Amino acid sequence: MAKTYENLEAWIKGVEFAVSIYKITQSFPKDELYGLTSQIRRAVVSISSNIAEGAGRSSRKDFKRFVDIAMGSLNETESLLIVAYKLEFTNEKIYLSTRSKTEELGRILNGLKKYLNQ
Repeated sequence: MAKTYENLEAWIKGVEFAVSIYKITQSFPKDELYGLTSQIRRAVVSISSNIAEGAGRSSRKDFKRFVDIAMGSLNETESLLIVAYKLEFTNEKIYLSTRSKTEELGRILNGLKKYLNQ
């Protein structure tokens, strides 16, 4: 690929999203550190990590597979956010803002998949 992963909007937005999730989860209950907090942090970091790994692969097919995995990690993150919200670990304003970010990142990942299918 001509671009490195650091130039890809999907990677940039994925890293920004991970940073925002890390900040949000700092206020989660301490007894969730090895539960929901850890799981959501692993899932969100997996998004940009899979984009970076896929970009380093030798074929578009491989890259697309890693974008699919990143999309799965985004869905996992979104699901965990719903659980955190229902457990009242975060307020509605933060929850809705974060859900909006997941939707945006999902659109960007879908755009990257379409590009790789060309």
